[in-house]
Amino acid sequence: MGRGISILMYHQIGRFQRISAKMKAHKSTYCKAGQFRIQMLYLRLFGYKTLNFDEVVLCIRGDMHPPPCSVAVTFDDGYENFYEFAYPVLKKYGIPSIVYVLSGYLGKDASWFSKDGRPCPPLMESRRIKEISAGNGNVLIGSHGIRHLRLGEINDISIVEREVSESKTCLEAVIGSEIRHFCYPYGSYNQKTMDAVREAGYISAVSCVRGTAKQGDDLLQLPRKAISYGDSLAGFIWKLHAKNKRKTGEI
Repeated sequence: MGRGISILMYHQIGRFQRISAKMKAHKSTYCKAGQFRIQMLYLRLFGYKTLNFDEVVLCIRGDMHPPPCSVAVTFDDGYENFYEFAYPVLKKYGIPSIVYVLSGYLGKDASWFSKDGRPCPPLMESRRIKEISAGNGNVLIGSHGIRHLRLGEINDISIVEREVSESKTCLEAVIGSEIRHFCYPYGSYNQKTMDAVREAGYISAVSCVRGTAKQGDDLLQLPRKAISYGDSLAGFIWKLHAKNKRKTGEI
């Protein structure tokens, strides 16, 4: 891993006994709870330095020297199963994380799943978001927009600006503190999207581009490594250490 940072991308954490062919086509949006627990235990036992996302920004800017084997743990969408299965594990092992939340879907189901013919899982409601951000689990809240739109494909810039700015304002009202970090839904963004994110006051934004984040990278298009259904511990370790070259992708 060198001095780069492996930013791990998770979505749902749960007990998925059997998944359909349609779910397998989107396997990066599922991770078994047991696998997740083993992965976090591995990070804790073998000396990985888990960073909160403010520390990630400091390292990318060059204001902080990233320790060897640096890792950041991120979760997209804000599913209710994060609270049930991931949050207790993160607290137990003292691992910081960030959850990117959709302000327009608080307490609702992930209805965009229906476009792929998949079950629509529930998302955390406002009180849950407030609880995890205020608790001792060291969880940051970031914005994922309002409606889970492919922002890079929207020609009307006013819609993009509303997605990034109003979601920030809404989530700040929920948790009572600043929202500093953004995540592009589906990994879809372009220069206009990045400009809107910057103007809204975010200091970072993560993508679905694969690879390791390094000092000097553009803070508004940081790469991540998707951890998904079917990843064994060996596969998880391989992603940590080998999947460092940038590769574009979409979720």
